[in-house]
Amino acid sequence: MAAPNTSLTAGDLAHIDGQLAATDRLLDRNYPGDDGSRQPVHTVYVPADRFTPSFAADWGAQAAATAEAHGGFEKLGRLLGQDAALAEAVAGRVDAKLRTEPIEDLRLDFEDGFGDRGDDAEDAAAVAAASAVAQSFAAGSAPPFIGIRFKCFEAATRARGLRTLDLFVSGLAASGELPDGLVLTLPKVTTVAQVQAMDYAVSRLEEVHGLPAGRLRFEVQVETPQLILGPDGTSPVAQLPHAVPGRISGLHYGTYDYSASLQISAEYQSMEHPVADFAKEVMQLAVAGTGIRLSDGSTNIIPVGDNVENAWALHGRLVRRSLERGYYQGWDLHPAQLPSRFAATYAFYREGLPAAAARLRNYVERTEGGVMDEPATARALAAFVLRGVQCGAVGTEEVQALAGVGLPQLTALAHPRLATTSNS
Repeated sequence: MAAPNTSLTAGDLAHIDGQLAATDRLLDRNYPGDDGSRQPVHTVYVPADRFTPSFAADWGAQAAATAEAHGGFEKLGRLLGQDAALAEAVAGRVDAKLRTEPIEDLRLDFEDGFGDRGDDAEDAAAVAAASAVAQSFAAGSAPPFIGIRFKCFEAATRARGLRTLDLFVSGLAASGELPDGLVLTLPKVTTVAQVQAMDYAVSRLEEVHGLPAGRLRFEVQVETPQLILGPDGTSPVAQLPHAVPGRISGLHYGTYDYSASLQISAEYQSMEHPVADFAKEVMQLAVAGTGIRLSDGSTNIIPVGDNVENAWALHGRLVRRSLERGYYQGWDLHPAQLPSRFAATYAFYREGLPAAAARLRNYVERTEGGVMDEPATARALAAFVLRGVQCGAVGTEEVQALAGVGLPQLTALAHPRLATTSNS
């Protein structure tokens, strides 16, 4: 067959490549997509001086005891709207989770949860926290993800926050290799410049301790209106991924600081207030495609005393609401929130698995079904199922039976760019 005639010359194509070279570099560097690694379903905050190597196990025991005292895990499932079969399937998994890995991500708090106790007390607590974290990893009792939240970079607390960060990271580095799941959290960010300052601080710590460049990534807490809408009318949060490419691991929404800054009365401050939804939608847009993860905030309605079941129903509904909106992580503040966190999360994935798996099988096998899914939707289906596997809601054998794919293929479907990169 003769080659078809074209009008654009090699020079024309080279000219277009030149025009788009900057775009190509931007997409490659700043929009790598999600890396396919596990994202924790929650972050637990605790005053830094309360952490011990047995902390996670202690919280798990307290959470299980609360559930048992109020009728057990199946009753909790029904309280959250699960039918009998789903409640039974979820109950066993929640029970096992609280015994084996009750906390996925733990933040030792030197900010609001610690307060101002003076420099000597905070120095000692920072050194002790580094030692305790190192010990817990050595003993195998640490959560998969763990780290600290230090004081913010506003003028009044900047030096203290940096000193605590330095003492903690330096203490961990002196103890040996840094934990894979180490997480650092920068709170109350108002400007891009504060994030750039954090980038400089961790870069210097990497140099001093001989760590690979980029080893110390950090989360940014979005809890000030100035980060959503800047004085020039632009959105600083949208600039963050590009100001320090590859350095930010997550954006975490701060429910109560953000709401209070907008003069929302305490009674109405909530993860589902319209101001919260607006901020979180901006956050989603800001980091789409960058690989930066998102976390919703917390509810301060705690399941204790006579309010356990009402608080569980509220928490479970809010967890489900976040998941439906693409926020796969949130904050928990008390052991009694763990049962509703895991019960709501597991139910979300188990309820959605049959339909998602069927559509995924049809896509993989090129079988016509009631929905004609495009590659982008297939990626979303695979990512949903993969998250369910990673958090323990569903098993790989279930996925194989329903979708006809194993974990490697599921991961490749969810993150095809990674598969292409690994094969190149």
